[in-house]
Amino acid sequence: MNYGEIKNYDIANGLGVRVSLFVSGCTHHCKGCFNPMTWDFSYGKPFTRETADELLKMLEPSYIDGLTLLGGEPFEPDNQRGLLPFVREVRERFPNKDIWCYTGYLLDEELLKPSRARCEATDELLSLIDVLVDGEFVQEKKNISLSFRGSENQRLIDLPVTLRTGEIHLINEKFGLR
Repeated sequence: MNYGEIKNYDIANGLGVRVSLFVSGCTHHCKGCFNPMTWDFSYGKPFTRETADELLKMLEPSYIDGLTLLGGEPFEPDNQRGLLPFVREVRERFPNKDIWCYTGYLLDEELLKPSRARCEATDELLSLIDVLVDGEFVQEKKNISLSFRGSENQRLIDLPVTLRTGEIHLINEKFGLR
């Protein structure tokens, strides 16, 4: 797996101050994508043990609220396989920090049902994520007043509650987000 960028002290991609990892590789190719260079799976640098250690170090300070995964597309099967051991380690080392993930795939239609996105890593990776922002970016539904997403079709899903109940639960109401 490759990554295009790492952002420390990110306040745009989730609640609080975050460390964000932009993975490379995406087959959605959304019109108006803010990061089209990351569509290429070879873009950027290889995600190595040193990269993981760097991210873990960035996550250590108490003022860092959590990790955000975006891209590219974290739920491309090759990226899931690359991310799973790292996300597992983040969850073990920092149980009080949350993990957000942005995906163009729909949770209930593509990630929880047979699709090209599902692989042997999908269910465990989903179980380690707190907030899933799902749905492709749709240029015609772009709305800059939305919290933590770019188009009105995208959802901020409370993933632990959703997986436990089997019904989509949004965090919008929980945190008073638009």
